[in-house]
Amino acid sequence: MRRTCSRLAVAATALSLMASVATAQTLTMGVMAGPESLDPHFTATGTHSEALKHVFDTLTQLGDRLQIEPGLAESWRVVNPTTWEFKLRKGVKFHDGSDMTAEDVAASIRRMQQLAGPNPTRIYVRRVQDMKIIDAHTIQIMTDGPAPTLPNDFIRVFVTSARATAGLTPENSNEAFNSGRATIGTGPYRYSSWTPREQFTVERNDSYWGGRPAWARVVRREITNPAARVAQLKTGQLDMIVRVPAADVPTLERDNTLTVVKTETIYVFNLALDQREPTPQVTARDGSKLASNPYRDARVREAIDLAIDRRALAEIAMEGLGTPATQMVTPGIFGYNPALKVPAPNVARARQLLAEAGFPNGFRMVLNFSNNRLPGDAGVGAALTQMLARIGLEVQAAGQPAAVIFPARQRGELSNIMAGWGTLTGESNYYYAANAHTNNAQLRLGAFNWTGFSDAEIDKLVQDANVELDDKAREALLQRIGALWNEKRVVIPLAAVGSAWAVRRDRATLRVGRSDEETYAWDVVPVAR
Repeated sequence: MRRTCSRLAVAATALSLMASVATAQTLTMGVMAGPESLDPHFTATGTHSEALKHVFDTLTQLGDRLQIEPGLAESWRVVNPTTWEFKLRKGVKFHDGSDMTAEDVAASIRRMQQLAGPNPTRIYVRRVQDMKIIDAHTIQIMTDGPAPTLPNDFIRVFVTSARATAGLTPENSNEAFNSGRATIGTGPYRYSSWTPREQFTVERNDSYWGGRPAWARVVRREITNPAARVAQLKTGQLDMIVRVPAADVPTLERDNTLTVVKTETIYVFNLALDQREPTPQVTARDGSKLASNPYRDARVREAIDLAIDRRALAEIAMEGLGTPATQMVTPGIFGYNPALKVPAPNVARARQLLAEAGFPNGFRMVLNFSNNRLPGDAGVGAALTQMLARIGLEVQAAGQPAAVIFPARQRGELSNIMAGWGTLTGESNYYYAANAHTNNAQLRLGAFNWTGFSDAEIDKLVQDANVELDDKAREALLQRIGALWNEKRVVIPLAAVGSAWAVRRDRATLRVGRSDEETYAWDVVPVAR
């Protein structure tokens, strides 16, 4: 399974050509959200990873079509069913001038196994049982069983300097990185400054192994208000913006000073329902305590599912930048099940199911949803509130920023959450192993299963898929898991997220709109002046 990629050579040539066009330009992006820390291992949140990939490289990476490509690991192979060998690039330097070696890779993986942020990155190294350094540029990874998707998982293994992180603990890591002391990567840009919730700035790494970057400086401004991002783009304060509001796309497309790039993404909005007893945010309509958590009743979950009009969510709440979802992964992801169809809403049947479950007058619930993470999340949350009210539920809408809602989920304070999930590794077991399997620290499965859901059949299927090396057999297992997961309705898929970027034509060209929604400076080509 040795893998190499000529695309990197092409990219390096492109970077060099771009650098000759513009050697001293600043690229200023308007983004919805930025890093939550400067420690790349702190959280698995997409906007966090996207920003820090400018400073830190990963072992493997995803290409434009979510194909696995070499990163700091230039090739890899299976030594035996429980051992992978990764060959590292030679001559790669950290920003402080020190060599990147297998020691740094091993230290980075150990850090990820120990840290616990709001969305822990341990999920990407959960299969790693031991490591053996063969030489400075060769490392063997021993796993807890056959691990066919290990290279996929390693797209989020950011390599940090073992020397810079020596002695750091989970308690003081953020301070060391946020001060810049430990923010030493091998990436195309060096850390310059960071003001949380405001601006992240990086400077060109002239010695980057992948070629000299075109932009001398990249500024990522966090502008959570979509209208403000659009306004600043139009007035020239920004060179480009990400996640253009759907309502503004037609207008911006008619503006001959701008270029709009649209794509379907891998993110799926979903509603997750707590299965713990008791659950904190559900009561009777008069506010009194219920005898049990209604979400544990399959009839209640089916009623909620039938209340949802997915086409209305995609076309109205998401203003056309969405697609009704049939499952928790999108077409093109390995393990996608084409047999699953979009459920049709049925309000009358939903009311009947609630009555059968003992709630003829419904109950009172808080509906938690992110309102600044993905395009349309606030609109979807608001629309869901109305749809659930139609079947007799009294719903309190609680839209919250991602920086607030995800830690609250981690602390067990929520009874539900509507947010987006992206299958970032290109394989659906990434989602199912983390969410559908029982939370089991010993097996390193179910890391994001905060609901307390547990099903023996799904657990076995996930475990089987985890170790199945035959692609066809693994795909069949994953498709079966997807069908069962839909039947359980603990997490209800709603709509796949579309996204759009807008760029000032006189300043830059966006080479590609990525389906993982990540926006990198090296995908933006400066215009010659």
